[in-house]
Order: sequence, then structure tokens, then C-alpha cells
Amino acid sequence: MEVGGLSRNGEGRMKRKDVIEKKKAVEEALKAASSVKDPLASFSPFLRYDTTGLSVHLKSGRGDKLSSPIKQYIQNLLKVVNMEGPYGSEWPAEEKMKCREMVAPEARYIFVHSFPDSGTNEMTKSLANGKTSNTITGDRATIVGFVQYRFTIEEDLPVLYVYELQLEPCLQGKGLGRFLMQLIELIACKNCMGAVVLTVQKANSLAMNFYIEYTIASISPSKVNPLIGVDSSYEILCKAFSDEAKAKLEIATSLFV
Repeated sequence: MEVGGLSRNGEGRMKRKDVIEKKKAVEEALKAASSVKDPLASFSPFLRYDTTGLSVHLKSGRGDKLSSPIKQYIQNLLKVVNMEGPYGSEWPAEEKMKCREMVAPEARYIFVHSFPDSGTNEMTKSLANGKTSNTITGDRATIVGFVQYRFTIEEDLPVLYVYELQLEPCLQGKGLGRFLMQLIELIACKNCMGAVVLTVQKANSLAMNFYIEYTIASISPSKVNPLIGVDSSYEILCKAFSDEAKAKLEIATSLFV
């Protein structure tokens, strides 16, 4: 009995040690990813996106380094252009939370810039009044969209969580959104994240269709408790890269089942 007890105690200590080491490895992965000064530096081919009638440049940013005009632009794009409709009556509370998330030190950004001399004058003219501009390398460049993301933990795994992917309406449907998500997935893999995770409002049918290649995550309300989750206004989607992340986060069903 004593030998058996000692054996069980030893196994328990080993398991605890494994848990501690795994937790430490996850924290180190997040710390390393968050310490990268410019996540785009490793992806120079993605710094520019050119297609018919559209030529834009990408630049990194941080939540605690945003200028007042950029903060105002983000708020305008979220509320007036893209998100107030899908959130409906939930928007006032959601807007306050998004304002806090916007400036968090851990928030990372990819800003999409359009230059007046880049052959996109027609697009630039179509932008709504009140959108802000930012000065880059001496040229006037209009911000026309952004991605906000963080390196965080879900189900004890390091993941890249996309908080926002917002583009001006005149840029939508031109492949730029998929280009940005491809870049996000590359950043996640480069930084040893197990998956890309994001939240989508069910009422936002365009977004639900856009993320058709993603899977409803095991942490989404509709999977955690189907009886209650069916009434939830949102789904959590994911694309897992590691076997462990696939086992913990992915559900082997179609997005529309």
C-alpha cells in the first residue's frame, strides 16, 4: 500500500510539474509574441496590396500608442459605418467596451492606408466625410481600415484573437479582407500561436459568410450549452494550427450546421 501510495504521489507531482511547465511555455510564447516591435517586419510582401482600382499600404500599431485622430477614426468606422446595425440595442454597452479595448496596451493593429497618388482617387473620393488622415513619411495617407488583434490564452493555449477587422465599404468585396486574414494567420503561426480566434455577430450575415473557412469553436455559446447558446447573439470561430488546438478548439461540424 505504501509503495502504491508513493507511486501515486509521484505521478501527481509529475502531472503538476507538467502543468506548470506547460503554463510557463504558454506565458513565454505570449511574452515573446507581444514583445515584437513590428509584427509586419517579417512579411514584407504583405506591406502593400494592389488590385484593380485599389492600392493600399499596411502599417503596424499599438493600442497604447494611438493618436487622438486615429482613436476617433476607429470609433467612427465601428459605429457609423459597420457595427451599430448588427449589434442593435446591444450597441451602447458594446461601444463602451470597444473603446476600452481599443487603447489597451496589449492591443495590436494593422492599419490600412491609401495614398492620394496611388491611383485610388476614385476610392478616396468615395470615402465618407469626417474620416481622418495620418501623416506617413511626408505624404498624406488616409486610413481606410484596420485589424485589431491580441495574443492571448484560450483553453490553456496561446492564440491570436482578432478583435476587429473593419474596412470602409468601398474597400469591401475586393479581396482585401481575405488578404488581411491570411496575413493574420501567418503572424499567428510565426509567433507559435495554436489558433486564430474571433467573434462574429450572428446578425452580421456578411461576416458569417466571410469566415466560412473557420469553425465554430468549442468555447462558442452554441457549443458550450446548445440549449441556451442558440439564443446568443454571437458565435466564436476559430482556425487551429496545432493538433492540440484542433483537439481543444475545433468542432467537426460546418459553420452552417
